[in-house]
Order: sequence, then structure tokens, then C-alpha cells
Amino acid sequence: MENVVIGKDATLNLRMGITFPDDQAPEEVQPTSAKEGQSLIDQVIAATGPKAHPRLAQIMPSLVRHLHEFAREVNLTVPEWMAAVDMLNECGQISNDRRNETQLLCDILGLESLVDEITSNMLASSNAGTPSAVLGPFYRHDAPLLPNGSSIVKNLTPATPWYSQAIADSAYITGRVLSTGGKPIANAIVDTWLAAPNGLYEQQDNSQTEMNLRGRFETDRDGRFAFYALRPTSYPIPSDGPAGRFLTLLDRDPNRPGHIHFIVSAPQHRALTTQIFDDRDKYLTQDAVFAVKDELVVKFLPRKGDPKARWYLEYDFVLGREN
Repeated sequence: MENVVIGKDATLNLRMGITFPDDQAPEEVQPTSAKEGQSLIDQVIAATGPKAHPRLAQIMPSLVRHLHEFAREVNLTVPEWMAAVDMLNECGQISNDRRNETQLLCDILGLESLVDEITSNMLASSNAGTPSAVLGPFYRHDAPLLPNGSSIVKNLTPATPWYSQAIADSAYITGRVLSTGGKPIANAIVDTWLAAPNGLYEQQDNSQTEMNLRGRFETDRDGRFAFYALRPTSYPIPSDGPAGRFLTLLDRDPNRPGHIHFIVSAPQHRALTTQIFDDRDKYLTQDAVFAVKDELVVKFLPRKGDPKARWYLEYDFVLGREN
């Protein structure tokens, strides 16, 4: 019987769930009575003190109720609870400034996409800007500021394993940053990053140059930015951590459609975190992190007369004003 480790000390059985010492599931546990469960919920909620942070005091009763009711509904056992605790512990242990495994776990549960949707709805107006999308776990804060028209593809040579695909997918990407009223926004910062054709971000791949396929660009007085990059490639989310192993347990497809990340910011405007998706990608309807939105699917066009790019994309970002 195949077992899958989801944390350093906890093992889940693919067919039965938790693997116990005798490889037998425990006898069915009768759910805690509603009266007993409500008593414990009330005690935990009442334990919050009068000097608690206002927002925590507001949301914790709901969190406690839902968490306790979930545990009672599924008859959560101690080994199952410990498996989850161990998985979260490992997420924290392998996370750093280059990879956020806990965020990746939230992504595959659809939580980040849900929070993104809630936040977008709270900020929505009759003249809303470009739709947002999840940040993802591989953002780096210190990407280089580059001149418009430069390339974020670094040290590409015929010796690069994915050289041929990079040449075939070479792209010139340009556009404007606009206000919701359609006016160009000068001096906006367009921060962008994407995975290489081998499906890895540079911090996952020692063969890539530091900050490969990352860059920041400042818009000119017409609100325009431009850079050379690549058409994005679909890839599976990392399988070397608990989030990837969790997908295996769920028998879920781990692939993300090809996408390019952006954070667009400007003074007096709300920063936009989003992604654009290549319309050629076969995984558009089954994104492992549920981030695809129709408005963010783009079409690259053939580019003629440019030895540095075979494809062209023009895409404008619209920023809403700060409240």
C-alpha cells in the first residue's frame, strides 16, 4: 500500500488516509455532541481579552467556530491533526525570501484567489481598473530597475538547455499604465517576472543567472513601458515540498498555465498585483491555483523585422485611485 509523506514525521496513506502503527484505521469516533462542542467554542471565544487587537477580536469568533465545527464534522483524529501540524511546520521550514511554501499551500486550496477576489470586490467601483490575480510564492522584492526596451532574459547562449525554445518564444512586450479615466501615468513602476522555458524560476534553478527573467521598468511621460522577455511556459508547481505532495494525495493536476507576473504601482494609485495568461496554453481551464480570469488572457502576435523577438504583445494596465 503506497504511503506519501506530507511532513517530516507524518505519513498519509493514499487509499485509506492516515497510516497508523498497525496500518489499520481507528474505530469510528462518535462526534462530540453539539452541546459539548458549543461549550468549548464559547470558552475559547470568551478567553479573548478586552485589550485584544480590534480586528482580531472581530474575526477570531468566526475562525474558532468554523475550525471547531470542521473538526467535529469530520471526526478529526489526533494522528490526522498532527499530520496537518507537521505539514505546516515543514512549509515554514523550507520557506525563505525566495520561496513561500505556506503561500503555495494557500494557493492550491484556492484561498489566495478567494482573498484576492474579496479584496477586489471591496475596492471595486464603476470605473474599476485591470483585474488583479494572486502574487504567487516566487516574487522577489529586489528585481533590478532596467531601462525601457531592455531584456529581462539574461545570459542566453546556445549552451543554455532551453535555448531553442527561448528563441522560438522571444517576445517584445509593451503597453501603457493608465488611470481609470484613460490618462497616462508617468513614472509608474512595472515589476515583472516569469518562469524560464524549463518551468523553473531563477531561484529554483542554479543554472540560471541571478534575477533572470525579472525586472522593473519605469513608465515614460506617455505612461509607456517596454521590454524583451519570453512567451510564458506552463509548468507544474514544485513537487519537492508538502504543497506538491498534498496535490498528489488529492490526485490533482499540478500544472499552471503559462503566465507572466506583474506588480504595477504609482503614487496616489492602488498598486496592482496581477498575471497575464497566454491564450495558447492548454491549462487555462485547469489552473492548479485557480487564478485565471478571462480578462487576463492575452494573444501574442507575430513580430516582423525584429531580430530579438518573434512575438509581440501590447497590454495596458489600468490603476484605480487610492481611496
